[in-house]
Amino acid sequence: MTCASCAARIEKRLNKFDGVIASVNYATEQAQVSYPVGTLTAEDMVSAVAAMGYSASVVRPASSRAASDAVAGVGGFGPESADVSGASMDPVLQRLVISAVLSLPVLVVSMVPALQFDNWQWMALTLASPVVVWGGWPFHRAAWMNARHRATTMDTLISVGTLSAYLWSLYALFIGHAGMT
Repeated sequence: MTCASCAARIEKRLNKFDGVIASVNYATEQAQVSYPVGTLTAEDMVSAVAAMGYSASVVRPASSRAASDAVAGVGGFGPESADVSGASMDPVLQRLVISAVLSLPVLVVSMVPALQFDNWQWMALTLASPVVVWGGWPFHRAAWMNARHRATTMDTLISVGTLSAYLWSLYALFIGHAGMT
């Protein structure tokens, strides 16, 4: 789940079940689900969320296990982990840091004409490609998943915007005159 629209879609889907009252919190990526005992199970809710293309797991609160369940982990970037210098780093933070390090030279050389050297555009392409593909992968994956379910979210906007800018830059570099110095 990467935006409020995703949370609203999940909440709407869960509330379609008879007797179900679901509230999805985008910030915590959790859903509080109350349902009639005996007619539905927590696994039914998890299956409904999974059918939408998101992942979910059940966390049973100690106080009211029989009457309600919290469906946790609705969507997100997955249980990735990275180890940098012995310390664990959040995978989203890792993508941000690496993408920023690769993007900074591109930004500086592109914006300061005095720093532009012969064929600097090819260096910019080399550094920008992993940022667009690898750094933006969670957005591209979410946009594709949403497209399969005929839905659009902010992920769609980000993915379409970055890919169209990247493809236009490739066109300008290979076919246009941007590759000439």
